[in-house]
Amino acid sequence: MGGTGTVVSHFLNLSSSSSSYSPRLLAPSLSCAASTLLHSRFSLPSIRSCTSSATAAPSTSSDPITPPTPLKKRVVSGVQPTGSIHLGNYFGAIKNWVALQNTYDTLFFIVDLHAITLPYEAQQLSKASRSTAAIYLACGVDPSKASVFVQSHVRAHVELMWLLSSATPIGWLNKMIQFKEKSRKAGDEEVGVALLTYPVLMASDILLYQSDFVPVGEDQKQHLELTRDLAERVNYLYGGRKWKKLGGRGGAIFKVPEPLIPPAGARIMSLTDGLSKMSKSAPSDQSRINLLDPKDLIANKIKRCKTDAFPGLEFDNPERPECNNLLSIYQLISGKTKEEVVQECQNMNWGTFKTLLTDALIDHLHPIQVRYDEIMSESGYLDEVLAEGARNASEIADATVNNVYQAMGFLGRR
Repeated sequence: MGGTGTVVSHFLNLSSSSSSYSPRLLAPSLSCAASTLLHSRFSLPSIRSCTSSATAAPSTSSDPITPPTPLKKRVVSGVQPTGSIHLGNYFGAIKNWVALQNTYDTLFFIVDLHAITLPYEAQQLSKASRSTAAIYLACGVDPSKASVFVQSHVRAHVELMWLLSSATPIGWLNKMIQFKEKSRKAGDEEVGVALLTYPVLMASDILLYQSDFVPVGEDQKQHLELTRDLAERVNYLYGGRKWKKLGGRGGAIFKVPEPLIPPAGARIMSLTDGLSKMSKSAPSDQSRINLLDPKDLIANKIKRCKTDAFPGLEFDNPERPECNNLLSIYQLISGKTKEEVVQECQNMNWGTFKTLLTDALIDHLHPIQVRYDEIMSESGYLDEVLAEGARNASEIADATVNNVYQAMGFLGRR
């Protein structure tokens, strides 16, 4: 979940059912339990403490009548705690989250359950999950505005996945491109069932929170399509009057989420191949700039990155993918417009430009690295952020799962 890219037109052809929801389909509000932390010596921000905007105390005749606060649309996203968070993750997902948290009701989580679909180091998973959470905060995700939590800390993710699995045709999963590619590389004996079924978990991640929008990356478009199809299928099979006859409220069980198109921007590509995206899974660390790379390592990677022999520097020349990528990284890291970068760099040689790019990267990443070290040194603070985020998320998730159990005919717990 997360990333940049365009969305195929299928996402824009919304079904009629997704535009006729009852007003009762409002998602459960976030936790209203006040949770205030003492600020640490680093002036760490307080954890989100919110009140429900779905209900209000009844007014008396002498009270002034004020309109209810409208509920914000909800956005969910997450990043796997595998490998190192790099510039592609930062500009493709996390930096966008910082802007989204000011406009939407946001939940950002560490998708550790997805991290075990391929072989992994069990001893590193917990450490990587904490590190990823700290990077979220260091990059500007504010726990007073967004719920930040670890996926496995909200058990409803797995519960809803199993319920959704019973309604997911196996043919839908067999069409998933990523499964085909990864299973072909690894071989059937080395691929677990989770690699086939994790799109259902991804659907659970989204539908669990009655999400309105999902930031969509190039490699997630097919998965969001499956999520939308699955939401509509469950709504048809178990929602409406069928659910009402079982004592439920009736109507749609799930909101059908829509793609959230991020602002148009450059896609961060590998430092060793301008035609391949920057990736955690690439075997060479030389191919990426990690957010926590020390300045000497950043300088070395930029010094050794792949370039070309053409004179001058330019964007958008298909024969110069590495040139376009490095200029794009400089544009994003400096905050300058494309025109400003062209004016500044078009006549530079590679040596001069690489020095400029290195300095810009170090200057931009240094405050993030300092903030990360502060957060990691205050383990109690990070634990509280994740615990409060999980509590907020669980309140929404549990309401959704209980509705699904009821609609599917399970005996309710007393």
